[in-house]
Amino acid sequence: MEVLNQKKLREKFIKSGVKMIGPETIFFSKDTKIGNNVTIEPYVVIGSKVKIGNNVIIKSFSHLESCKIENKVEIGPYARIRPNTILKEGSKVGNFVEIKKSTLGNKSKVNHLSYVGDTQIGKSVNIGAGTITCNYDGVNKNKTKIKDKVFIGSNSSLVAPVTINKDSIVGAGSVITKNVKKKSLALTRSPQLEVKNYKRKKK
Repeated sequence: MEVLNQKKLREKFIKSGVKMIGPETIFFSKDTKIGNNVTIEPYVVIGSKVKIGNNVIIKSFSHLESCKIENKVEIGPYARIRPNTILKEGSKVGNFVEIKKSTLGNKSKVNHLSYVGDTQIGKSVNIGAGTITCNYDGVNKNKTKIKDKVFIGSNSSLVAPVTINKDSIVGAGSVITKNVKKKSLALTRSPQLEVKNYKRKKK
């Protein structure tokens, strides 16, 4: 029965103009809504309550559920978009990125190896590789706010609740526990030590 349902759904979306490479590897839900000029690559799973706008590209091995994807968005490969997520127009979610209960603003990017949870992200924000929003303290889920035009350096941990204000920069490798003022650089990093002529231990 499920195989027949999937066949019907695939045929319906192909007729409506959805471009599918390897449609037999793509799974839809009966309530999936898809706009115009959408491309879906192989091995994509779309769970219930997913609404996809126009000119969207979903790359291979991505998983979407209970989310809203606006126009001109690019997702994946290997992206997981979890419930109550909104990806605004022109935003981009790259490989090995998980987003949960968050809004990613217009033209904002989370390109690789990141977890974003319970977060409000503004416009034209760049989230560097390996960034994590530390939203769970063991009891409560806390919120992170990242305002417009913020640059988060790679391998940063944003410990919620925290607000990163407009036009600010978080330096790579930082653990941010306090709000960051607008147009400022926030950095937490141990000093680099160098021992000259260091003799390595021999086996």
